[in-house]
Amino acid sequence: MLDTRDRLFPGTFPTIQRSVLTTLQVNLGYLCNQQCQHCHVNAGPKRTELMTAETIEVVKAALNHPGIQTLDLTGGAPEMNPHFRELVSYARGLGVTVIDRCNLTILSEPGYEDLAEFLAEQKVQVVASLPCYLQENVDTQRGKGVFDGSMIGLQKLNALGYGKPNSELTLSLVYNPIGAYLPPPQAALEKDYREKLAEHAIEFTQLLTIANMPIQRFGSMLASKGEFESYLDTLKMAHQDANLEAVMCRNLISVDWQGYVYDCDFNQMLDLPLAAQTKRHLRDIRLDQLHDSPIAIADHCYGCTAGQGSSCGGALSD
Repeated sequence: MLDTRDRLFPGTFPTIQRSVLTTLQVNLGYLCNQQCQHCHVNAGPKRTELMTAETIEVVKAALNHPGIQTLDLTGGAPEMNPHFRELVSYARGLGVTVIDRCNLTILSEPGYEDLAEFLAEQKVQVVASLPCYLQENVDTQRGKGVFDGSMIGLQKLNALGYGKPNSELTLSLVYNPIGAYLPPPQAALEKDYREKLAEHAIEFTQLLTIANMPIQRFGSMLASKGEFESYLDTLKMAHQDANLEAVMCRNLISVDWQGYVYDCDFNQMLDLPLAAQTKRHLRDIRLDQLHDSPIAIADHCYGCTAGQGSSCGGALSD
């Protein structure tokens, strides 16, 4: 895999500072039952990095910080960490909202057949990656058979009440482009998703559009095709200053599988420490002292402010 990190630094992205910390985003490991082209963490079935029980305890302690409202669990497939259910149950016991970034096919893997029921019992918000409503596009980006497996997973979630009108069980779908271009307008694309997925008797709460970051596997693919610089130029030309107020890093910290802390998940993959300082562990961070601290930036950050803007919560503006 080509290393594209040096092409992003030092960068010209505007300086930004933290606001109030409300979200703890935790990467439970890089092990995944899929291996997608766009994956910015380079996850896959052969990865062995998983958060340990000791580090899980550090995360639990951080969840008791009075400002934390949301625990956002990522991977890999976060559910493949053996401590996933323990952490979810602990957070829910504190009244913390839990988001599971689910790839859908994990719901049918051997040993995970009751996972959907567990998520529903704990009232976990499911954010499910579905890069397109067409089988060919999904299988091209994520692997043969992934579309069919995703449909089965969505139907299983729907049967439990996820994504139904007026249901408290929210099911958000995530779209990301399959090439070097920005997502289309979120609202219009959501309408298309609803119409196409209705053919499979599938309902969902909302669609989130996310731009691909020019890092890790996707960045390497761009570089191998000679498209890296042109894609970065696309992001820069589409930058909107108005999106700076809503970027996710202002209210979130990202914790890697070893417990080290970053300003966002993308900075984590670039090994760019919290506030561009020396790498620090979550157990050594005073969460109440992060307000107004500078955020570590480089040119990949344009991926969050281009066009409608992009975050783990979808588009930032209309």
